[in-house]
Amino acid sequence: MSSCCPPKEDTAQQATRESVQEYYGKILSKSDDLKTNACTTDSGLPPQVKAIFPLLSDEVITRYYGCGIVIPELLEDCSVLDLGCGAGRDCYIISKLVGEKGRVVGVDMTDEQLEVANRNIDHHTRSFGFSRANVEFKKGYIERLNELNLADNSFDVIVSNCVINLSPDKDAVLREAFRVLKPGGELYFSDVYSDRRIPQDLVDDPVLFGECLSGALYWNDFLTLARQHGFADPRLVSDSRITIENEAIEKKVGHIKFFSATYRLFKHADLESDCEDYGEAVVYKGTVPTSPQAFTLDAHHIIQAGRVFPVCRNTLRMLTGTRFAPHFDVVGGGKQHYGLFEGCGKAIPFASASDSAAAAGGGSGGGCC
Repeated sequence: MSSCCPPKEDTAQQATRESVQEYYGKILSKSDDLKTNACTTDSGLPPQVKAIFPLLSDEVITRYYGCGIVIPELLEDCSVLDLGCGAGRDCYIISKLVGEKGRVVGVDMTDEQLEVANRNIDHHTRSFGFSRANVEFKKGYIERLNELNLADNSFDVIVSNCVINLSPDKDAVLREAFRVLKPGGELYFSDVYSDRRIPQDLVDDPVLFGECLSGALYWNDFLTLARQHGFADPRLVSDSRITIENEAIEKKVGHIKFFSATYRLFKHADLESDCEDYGEAVVYKGTVPTSPQAFTLDAHHIIQAGRVFPVCRNTLRMLTGTRFAPHFDVVGGGKQHYGLFEGCGKAIPFASASDSAAAAGGGSGGGCC
């Protein structure tokens, strides 16, 4: 719900925003100006996306800064929000994929980037053969979507490409994303993560922050934040190691490992914190147009068409309680619980639980501690 009086601005947060605006609005004029490759990974474009590139304006392509592909499957007719849209490259690609009946909203705080995005609306409307534009751009902060009149439960999909790390309030970003997503919707995004918490002196470095490094979340802190805001079971889709390839920056952050990773977070009220086994399975029909042979939910769930694929209850809900539902059949009644789903990354904590321990006479003798 929008507030009539905006919250009092935190001085440190505003300083961070102004630094990012300066870096992306005035210091960088094209993607080649970046000092590291943290925000320029763009490999493995799917064929349906490659086919759209010739239709994009050169100006929009040149002003792209991102760290991955943020275009999930089955976007036709969807309502999509892009957090930190920049000059609009991903918005325009998605605009073509959702079609005229779909809707795309891009949010960014940088005037220079939005100027590029807005002046290319007519070009892409004509290029895509649409009778009307289906994309709009709003100036604002991705952690304060409530100030942009974006209603609760209004988007099917939210995407973001290497931007959340630049926010001074990542907690609020995830909270607002959950609010505006429809039930069954997803946040599908790429960003930069670190293998440890970043020291404050590095966070305060404007170049390191602008290069998408020192604002990176420690991966385990990200998972905790996501779960706190309702995304109970974050799913990793893909990841790659970031190589900095800049001697001066390497000297400052070379002791920290950075990763570009794509996650999908579903808004589903019935997702549990762990993967529980109810003896269920799915059969993929092979009917997603871009994935006729196999459907990739995440890095651990690549589901071949026509095969019975055992799944935990959370995975079942992600496939049957979302826009993917028409493409799967369900096997099993799901009335009996069998404990944790094997291979989910978590195990029963009792040392006496294994068959070998039981044969040896159990665990530590039955003590309470």
